[in-house]
Amino acid sequence: MHISHNKASFAGLLIALGIIFGDIGTSPLYVLNAITSGKIISEDLIIGALSCIIWTLTLQTTIKYVVLTLQADNKGEGGIFSLYALVRRRKKWLVVPAMIGGAALLADGMITPPISVTSAIEGLKQVPAISDISQSTIIYIVIGILTVLFFIQQFGTAFIGQFFGPIMTLWFLMLAALGILHISDDLQVFKAFNPYYAIKLLTIYPNGFYILGAVFLCTTGAEALYSDLGHCGKWNIRYSWIFVKTCLILNYLGQGAWLLSHYNGKTITSQLIETGFNPFYSLMPHWFLYIGIALATAAAVIASQALISGSFTLISEAIRLNLWPKLKIVYPTETRGQLYIPAINLLLFAGCIGIVLYFKKAANMEAAYGLAITLCMIATSILFANYLVLKRTKPILVTSYLVIYLTIEFSFLWANMEKFPHGGYVAVIVGGALFFIMYDWFKARKIKNRYIEFIRLENYISKLQELSNDRTVPKYATHLVYLTSADNPREIEHKIIYSILNRKPKRADIYWFVHVNTLDEPYTSQYSVTHIIPNDIIRVDFQLGFRVEPRINLLFRKVVEDLVANKEVNITSRYESLEKSNVVGDFSFVVLEKYLSQDNDLPILEKFIMKIHFWLKEISLSEERGFGLDTSNVIVEKFPLIVSPVTNLKLKRIIDKE
Repeated sequence: MHISHNKASFAGLLIALGIIFGDIGTSPLYVLNAITSGKIISEDLIIGALSCIIWTLTLQTTIKYVVLTLQADNKGEGGIFSLYALVRRRKKWLVVPAMIGGAALLADGMITPPISVTSAIEGLKQVPAISDISQSTIIYIVIGILTVLFFIQQFGTAFIGQFFGPIMTLWFLMLAALGILHISDDLQVFKAFNPYYAIKLLTIYPNGFYILGAVFLCTTGAEALYSDLGHCGKWNIRYSWIFVKTCLILNYLGQGAWLLSHYNGKTITSQLIETGFNPFYSLMPHWFLYIGIALATAAAVIASQALISGSFTLISEAIRLNLWPKLKIVYPTETRGQLYIPAINLLLFAGCIGIVLYFKKAANMEAAYGLAITLCMIATSILFANYLVLKRTKPILVTSYLVIYLTIEFSFLWANMEKFPHGGYVAVIVGGALFFIMYDWFKARKIKNRYIEFIRLENYISKLQELSNDRTVPKYATHLVYLTSADNPREIEHKIIYSILNRKPKRADIYWFVHVNTLDEPYTSQYSVTHIIPNDIIRVDFQLGFRVEPRINLLFRKVVEDLVANKEVNITSRYESLEKSNVVGDFSFVVLEKYLSQDNDLPILEKFIMKIHFWLKEISLSEERGFGLDTSNVIVEKFPLIVSPVTNLKLKRIIDKE
């Protein structure tokens, strides 16, 4: 279902609640737990922390993302790579923040499901009848839920997706109701709307600045909110955010008031947390606990689903933008934008289970959470500032934006660095590994481009025609199709001409050269045809958006059908016996695959990058499958990649004196 981007609607608001706000909506499960852990409950701590939460949600989520960043929609699509596609032609180095942001979002996709689901299931410790439930039992339940969640991805989530909106609406109403129920426990919490108390906490309270690391957890879903722009449109997100933010703040105020009335002056010890202490569940009457835990688990699963789907979209965009190895992409339903990438599903599943088994408790996972996503937010700020420059925004406004948000986000980053030894290193290692894959793929392509040699096609037209008419050479195919990376229709790679004329002469009646150009727009799907020599040499240029699957087999067939219908080409077989019966000629695709030659003299770093690149290429999707070609009529030719030939080869001839 595609929602209008220009106006809000009831369906759009419901879908926004179901898809967009899952991550940020489940944060009350663990934010105040993380802030108060190991600390003495006091008025300064609680009111200061609540003030930090309210102003973080206002400055970071509302102003930066909901008001400003949602403006940067790429034909209705959002997310770090959509934003990068809008600004990448401005500065070449912008690919670095884009890769950092993409890697951090993927790392976040491995941490959010475990922390959300574990926090929800740990609520069972609050139920009197089963309060002695062991942590290992909780781990088994969490692993079971995550296993089912990742298993059903292959079938698509269109069916269960229709329940997301109503469930999340109930969840947010429950958050608001529980908060309202307990705000009267201590009305001093309303002081939190004054930013003075946030500043006081960060500057005067002992180690108060580092509380920002836990406060940051309240806004971690803001980046996912922007990524899902294409599902709902910005106005549906903006209007529904008013409701969501109200419910979140009411719940945080209720938790704060409950803590002040029940634990003022007491320390939240690790032993207390072991028993399942969580201010979120403490707001619930005992009779409501089962319903509350069920709703929390459902909300956590929906939040996880949104991040998993977002990761699939993120990787598909990275593949189109040449920032990730080609992977098999499946489209399980007809729903626009819904896709499934088996390799990424397996990677996320392994990561999530690994995090559950390693950290065991939600309280421990909080230490790993937030550090990676801070880097993503910094990357978004840098890219969005460049977007503002492209939109001719006044320099003073662009500078103000950068100063304000880089100050806020680097403060969060510095505070989050305290988490590094307590589990933050896990997020950094995972994010770093994902960044390295992107960087290696991007850098290796730059190195390979030094080797590609383009030549003028016009210099070889007569030779191709002569070969086509030379009956002494066995015919290779009626139609021979090559994929070319030459942007200029008058040029062609030298290796293609070498393949046709030199390697083993490939005589064909019609030579086709197909070029795929990935656009910065998401859903464009167009083509143009250049008849270099009518009915002899034809070039087809596809203009595909970065979210369009390059199914070249199907697209090329459609182009040929259009050309035949317009009488622009004759595809009948040229074999005399078959031509009489109007049999369609055979089509053969030739894919030129490179391998790293031993005859290279590369610097150590570049050699390492190229070795990793070709290893990634081996375990990823082959070139022909990546372009959606039918492998039954594809010939793969391997070419040695020599980017830096050995020049100082020392070899001495010995002359026989006899």
